[in-house]
Amino acid sequence: MENKNIEIKKFNGDIERFDVEKLKTSLRRSKASEDEIDEIAKNILPILYDGMPSKEIYIKAFAMLKKQNRTSASKYSLKRAIFDLGPTGFPFERLVSALLRNKGFQTNVGVILQGECVTHEVDVLAEKDGNTYTVECKFHSDPKAVSNIKVPLYINSRFLDIQKRWNNDPEKTSKLKQGWLVTNTRFSSDAIDYANCVGLHLLSWDYPENSGIKQNVDKFTLYPITTLTTLTKHEKELLIENNIILTKELYESSFLLEKIGISPLREKKVLSEIKKLCNL
Repeated sequence: MENKNIEIKKFNGDIERFDVEKLKTSLRRSKASEDEIDEIAKNILPILYDGMPSKEIYIKAFAMLKKQNRTSASKYSLKRAIFDLGPTGFPFERLVSALLRNKGFQTNVGVILQGECVTHEVDVLAEKDGNTYTVECKFHSDPKAVSNIKVPLYINSRFLDIQKRWNNDPEKTSKLKQGWLVTNTRFSSDAIDYANCVGLHLLSWDYPENSGIKQNVDKFTLYPITTLTTLTKHEKELLIENNIILTKELYESSFLLEKIGISPLREKKVLSEIKKLCNL
């Protein structure tokens, strides 16, 4: 299957030549079959045009995949689904907290800590093996948003203020070891260089390589409810208002589906999608 000589507009505004293999690679990450992938690519190629936004290509590919394989469509939509957790950052903080718990940490969300100079609200406080970590979450609704060097500079200064007070407190039973900074988009190269230099741990959609948010969500099946294809946007918003962020949480609290007006027949479809998505 050959590429068409078409230039497309990426999320960040850059222009690049359309590469059908990139489309296929992104579809493979959703665990779609090769037959499904080939069918989608074959149907996408004829509708491409110069200057076509990559978002439009994604929407069309997602719609095609949804008709063939809802579970793969849910996985394919993960990046967009995390943006849809907004507009506030709290659901994203809950997702990060769940990810850390699956890595063996004990976590608390939204903790007020006294620093040496001032008090700070920490998004997630995580503890493991006698060490404590402050985790700051920078949620963006805009896919083009980048966390530049100002963000880790600020986060590291807050961490040092808290650390000085914490580690000099004889009542603390753990050591405040490290600060973390997590974003759902990406970091600039100088932000990464600075964080590596001062020992600030970074986590973004695709950083560290092969161990970013996407890989961790897939590994631990921590899919947000916004990935579900069997619910409307309004129904997802109602569930988030009821403090349901992850599909597994919804599966364990399925009574909320009836509460928000989901019929028994649709409830079965929603729960079936979650079971397939999370291998329950």
